[in-house]
Amino acid sequence: PARSTRSMWVNPEEVLLAGALWMTERANPYFVLQKRKGHGDGGGGLAGLLVGTLDVVLDSSARVAPYRILYQTPDSLVYWTIAHGSSRKEITEHWEWLEQNLLQTLSIFENENDITTFVKGKIQGIIAEYNKNHDIKEDDDTDKFKEAIAKFRKLFGMPDEEKLVNYYSCSYWKGKVPRQGWLYLSINHLCFYSYLLGKEAKLVVRWADITQLEKNVTLLLPDMIRVSTRCSEHVFSVFLNISETFKLMEQLANIAMRQLLDNKGFEQDRSLPKLKKKSPKKVSALKRDLDARAKSERYRALFRLPKDEKLDGHTDCTLWTPFNKMHILGQMFVSTNYICFTSKEETVCSLIIPLREVTIVEKADSSSVLPSPLSISTKNRMTFLFANLKDRDFLVQRISDFLQQTTSKMYFEREITGSLNSSDDEVRVRVLCSDSCLDCERQFNLNDNSVPTATQALMTMYRRRSPEEFNPKLAKEFLKEQGWKNHFAEYGQGVCMYRTEKTKDLVLKGIPENMRGELWLLFSGAINEMATHPGYYEDLVEKSMGKYNLATEEIERDLHRSLPEHPAFQNEMGIAALRRVLTAYAFRNPSIGYCQAMNIVTSVLLLYAKEEEAFWLLVALCERMLPDYYNTRVVGALVDQGVFEELAHEYVPQLYDCMQDLGVISTISLSWFLTLFLSVMPFESAVVVVDCFFYEGIKVIFQLALSVLDANIHKLLNCKDDGEAMTVLGRYLDSVTNKDSTLPPIPHLHSLLTDDGDPHPEVDIFKLICSSYEKFGSIRADVIEQMRFKQRLRVIQSIEDNTKRNVVRTIVTETAFSIDELEDLYILFKAEHLASCYWGGTSNPTDRHDPSLPYLEQYRMDLEQFKGLFTLLFPWACGSHSDSLALRLFRLLDQNADALINFREFINGLSVLCHGDLTEKLKLLYKMHVLPGKHLLPQLFYSVYLALLYNAVKKMHTPDYRTYLRLWNQETKTKPENMKDLPKMNQGQFIELCKTLYNMFSEDPNEQELYHATATVTSLLLEMGEVGKLFCSPSSKDEVEHEDEEEEQAHIRASRCQVPNGQFHRRSQQDPFYSSVEESQTKLSDIGGAEPLSCTAPMEDIKLEDSSPKDTGTSSAMLISDDETKDDTSMSSYSVLSAGSHELDEKLQCEDIAEDTVLVRSTGSQGGERLPGGGAPLNRGGLPHSASIDKDWAITFEQFLASVLTEQALVLYFEKPVEVAARITNAKNVRKLGHPYIGISG
Repeated sequence: PARSTRSMWVNPEEVLLAGALWMTERANPYFVLQKRKGHGDGGGGLAGLLVGTLDVVLDSSARVAPYRILYQTPDSLVYWTIAHGSSRKEITEHWEWLEQNLLQTLSIFENENDITTFVKGKIQGIIAEYNKNHDIKEDDDTDKFKEAIAKFRKLFGMPDEEKLVNYYSCSYWKGKVPRQGWLYLSINHLCFYSYLLGKEAKLVVRWADITQLEKNVTLLLPDMIRVSTRCSEHVFSVFLNISETFKLMEQLANIAMRQLLDNKGFEQDRSLPKLKKKSPKKVSALKRDLDARAKSERYRALFRLPKDEKLDGHTDCTLWTPFNKMHILGQMFVSTNYICFTSKEETVCSLIIPLREVTIVEKADSSSVLPSPLSISTKNRMTFLFANLKDRDFLVQRISDFLQQTTSKMYFEREITGSLNSSDDEVRVRVLCSDSCLDCERQFNLNDNSVPTATQALMTMYRRRSPEEFNPKLAKEFLKEQGWKNHFAEYGQGVCMYRTEKTKDLVLKGIPENMRGELWLLFSGAINEMATHPGYYEDLVEKSMGKYNLATEEIERDLHRSLPEHPAFQNEMGIAALRRVLTAYAFRNPSIGYCQAMNIVTSVLLLYAKEEEAFWLLVALCERMLPDYYNTRVVGALVDQGVFEELAHEYVPQLYDCMQDLGVISTISLSWFLTLFLSVMPFESAVVVVDCFFYEGIKVIFQLALSVLDANIHKLLNCKDDGEAMTVLGRYLDSVTNKDSTLPPIPHLHSLLTDDGDPHPEVDIFKLICSSYEKFGSIRADVIEQMRFKQRLRVIQSIEDNTKRNVVRTIVTETAFSIDELEDLYILFKAEHLASCYWGGTSNPTDRHDPSLPYLEQYRMDLEQFKGLFTLLFPWACGSHSDSLALRLFRLLDQNADALINFREFINGLSVLCHGDLTEKLKLLYKMHVLPGKHLLPQLFYSVYLALLYNAVKKMHTPDYRTYLRLWNQETKTKPENMKDLPKMNQGQFIELCKTLYNMFSEDPNEQELYHATATVTSLLLEMGEVGKLFCSPSSKDEVEHEDEEEEQAHIRASRCQVPNGQFHRRSQQDPFYSSVEESQTKLSDIGGAEPLSCTAPMEDIKLEDSSPKDTGTSSAMLISDDETKDDTSMSSYSVLSAGSHELDEKLQCEDIAEDTVLVRSTGSQGGERLPGGGAPLNRGGLPHSASIDKDWAITFEQFLASVLTEQALVLYFEKPVEVAARITNAKNVRKLGHPYIGISG
């Protein structure tokens, strides 16, 4: 039984008022079985209603557990809850177990305390045993939380796979009335439940459907959370802790957005440390997991650490800073590979100590001046002194544990000085390093021997100095270098340096040319990833060189457009280095691959850093500092564009409306942000912006962009169109100069400067940056992250809407569905994909959802998902045969045989059933039963041809290849199918078709008439198949068989073809999707009915007139009526499937038809009948297995159509209009109610 309904033993909890709101049903000296008042059929009147309301408002578990068992000793007033149950039957089982197993034992004890201890121990033992058997970790969730999980699943119909994270008491505003209840937040859904005075309120919203999530303060509601979807808005208020609730909601919505963006679903972290036994905060394991994730994300962002670093814990402490001889108050953070510190006042001091650099961790004697001190020494002979550590022993143990795990190149020797003359407080952990660890300069050859490799920064090779400018500028550069050297001497050098306000001042004044690479690595955190991945880049280059794909083609196209004005990229050395870095990154991260703008940024990185360093700087940019900027849809840049609009509205409000009207913000922000101003500002000025960016992050780019707008505010207000505004901004940025630069002037090819007007007066880059800090320096990184979350929801949902619009626009002309119907169907189609992402499916979510593909291909579904929608939407789905019919239709629609169908294929199938005429519907039914065989072969070659053509066109290096493909596709669209082109149906397939028809009518109001009609048509078609055999001479049969063999061999060869990009997969017997036994091999003996059954008329003569095809597409041989037929005993005939009846029954007994019975005509022959075509004799018990299928028997689609047209009942059935809107509405409602999936919320 499901956990939501089973009765549960619970850890004994004390109950003070055993009688309040409960009625006792059974009792003995030690146990009491009680039922909740108001529960059950009686309802309990007003008392019951009030109890139901109190259940929701006061007690989160009561409605799940209307029965309970209490333990009580005879002389005590205290009761203990030991079991809950959702039904009398379940709780009675527990009660009987207690009576049989415990009552006798308890009478032995004399002391009541002993009895209590024994009972509590026994119950806890039962729970532990259950958890062990069901693989439940004991400390995962509290009993209270387990009850909430059970309630959540029961109320909202959620499967076990849907994990509840937390639940909160709050009010939900339905209209103008607040309803007090419980808000349940699970990994994929937001749910609310309220039960007040007999009225129930229930809400289910998927996180993936949320378009806006806001925490507001209004006059009416001091604290409220507004949740918006595309079609509704929900307001919640009266939270005990609104901040915690909102943060969790943000986090869960973010996970959903990430899943829409790149299919990365939520996976629980099982490595979290266990809670202490006396932990005061009772939260679920998932909530702890998400809290830990949020803290780790903030920690990584604060100290620029690798994205897989997990925070272990943090504690208040002081740090001795030798540069100003003070103990600074702050927090120490400890994670798997780092110890970090930041002061309470953000800008005073921060520190990063990688454990790979640590040599000694030492506890010193405490004193009143320096309580609980801890000293940490590093390889570069720096010592850091922390003090005021609350739990120093535990902290040292954790650091010691992490040190042992740090790297395989180190080995540890813990030295505990426990001699008589040392105090117990002194513990020293010594780390001994192998020499290979200290070798930081790793030399290697980058495998491409055809060109020289960049073993140093390109700038050092191509630095040209103009003699006349040599002295003053170089003198200033020399002073900058001295300033940094003095700083290193005072604050330390390398990754362990103290980072202070002075460090920031030096960065803002510009980093010296020959120190840029080193300091960019340091401030971006790339130095850590490089140090922990030695040889990684070299291996990647080796694997990626010589490989070709779409990314490498685009890289080749852009190589010579990357800083072409710089001499370093005017020869093969610079170009080759750039190619290697970009290609290596495309192979490291295929989800990004290559995006325009990456070439410009990477070329600048290569100027100042070695090749491997430039690679790790690019990793830091793409994966941490500019998240999602360079994916196929530049989502990150669009998000930051939205953030920039918000900031512009706040900081330059007088300009905001004007800029919005002109539509300028969206244009400028993408070009400015994607290239960090490198493409819009003179090179020597833009690198100063990059300096600040690597130190301060994205806030610098926002500040600078606002400063540029602010400096041009009056000119922009007078602009009449976006072109004029872009020219103003372009000229301004072109005039930004760096007078300190020792570089020769590099001509700047500004794309926006289009007029010949007077140049803008020069703007000093350092003054511009200084001004940006003065005016807009108050922008905080955490505020930016908050804004990013809001914009991410908007951007990703607008991308999803755009995809939906494009898909619908593409298909609407091909189908009779309206735009609204197509949009609703698309939502259902996508919801099915999401549901299987949430709760598991038979195929990989990444195969079904690829945002980089054309719109129609982005969402696809597999067979299991198709079955779900087939049952809800397709008119032919009814009864037990739905799944097998869904399989047949799926295989027919799956044109490229990859076991997935896209939305167009799905709509094509549904459209025929809902809007097709009689012929189209029957053609579809016929094709579903003629298995993929002969007509699959051209499709396979078509797929190969399409793949080869696609690759050929892609190599034309033209941006318009999609247009050519579209034109070609229109020309090669399959022409309307001619009836004569359809393959013939053999006897086995015909039997399956008959089964389908009988099952299809099982729930129809005209069931009897349809059965009669089907019997008549079946008999007629069986006769036609027999007649067809007369026109097939033995010689021609042999030829046909020989052709079939050849065609089968060709089909096998074609199915082995490997087509690039998964055009199709071979259908093998091992393939679970296509491994079912071909229906054409079905034996009649497997289908026989249990009851004797005879049919409507004896076999009669068939008058064969002109059998040549008429203009109507049918032949007269098919159009045989009963009047034209007479007895002919010479003709082969069929018998009934069970005992051969001698008497002909004129009436069809439909109620006797078994589900798998096929109707055939009976003859008056005696005894065993011989099968047509010389089969084995037919015994009374049924058909023999060896010769149950007549291989020569076949009918055409024309014959099938003509036969159906003779029966009015069948014609009316297939011409019956389908209520499409009603079916869609029903499907949406079923999905909302949670069976089998929770669904649409907007």
